[in-house]
Order: sequence, then structure tokens, then C-alpha cells
Amino acid sequence: MKAVTIQTEEELKQAFYIRKKVFIEEQGTPEEDEYDEYDSLDTAEHILILDKNNAIGTARWRVVDGIGKLERICILKSHRKLGIGNMIVNKLEELAATKGIDRVKLHGQVQAERFYQKLGYQTDSDVFMEDGIPHVLMWKKLPETKSSHHS
Repeated sequence: MKAVTIQTEEELKQAFYIRKKVFIEEQGTPEEDEYDEYDSLDTAEHILILDKNNAIGTARWRVVDGIGKLERICILKSHRKLGIGNMIVNKLEELAATKGIDRVKLHGQVQAERFYQKLGYQTDSDVFMEDGIPHVLMWKKLPETKSSHHS
């Protein structure tokens, strides 16, 4: 299993396919709510998790008001409970840190709140609805990276 940064439209299509399977088909998010202006190679950094050559997980992150926002984290049903969620979050945090970002936040589904807490995230809101699913705002301070001392 490896996490790679998406570089091509072709890879982006694979990410959209996974999101369609998980968010639209499995969780019932309306298609028009799933894809937005951050679904391009210019507006957010997207990743894929590859199992050999098959894309089985994806996520994206972008900078919002100086904070890294982790979004659209999902894994195909066949590959859940294998620690891939950790791999996705770690990769996104690493990408954010290399850009000098020191805090990240996310809207976690309430059913995944414990998972994020184990990774060091703190809940910072009451429950709110997003696409018909209960979420909470969570954030984490990233450890300082070595590169940030040189600037």
C-alpha cells in the first residue's frame, strides 16, 4: 500500500470514482454536493492510496485561512479496517507540513470522531449536519518540521 499525490487528470478520475462509490452510492450524498470547485489539480492537492496498482482510497487538502483543511477522506468498503485511514491522514498532514502549515482541521463524521481523536485531533464544535450526515469540526496542531526552522 502506498500514498501518492495525484498528478494527472486520469488519477483524479480514479479519486472521483472512489468518492462516488463511498459518498454517493454508500452514504447517499447528492452528486451535485459531492464535487465542487476544489476538484481540480490547481485548487487542492489530492492523494490516492494504491494497493498494488488499484486505487482504493483518496482524500484532498487545501489551505483555508492559513490552516490546512483535510477533506473527502474515503476508502472503498473492501479495504476498510486495514489502517489505511491513518495512512491517508498522515500523508495529508505531511503534505501540509511541507508547505509550512502548522494546524489542520477537518469535518469528521461523528461515527469517525474516535478515529480522529486517536490521531491527535480535538473536537471543537457541536454536532452539525453536512450532506445529511452528522459531523463535528476537529483540529490538530502539527509538530514543527525541520524545514520550518530554516525560513
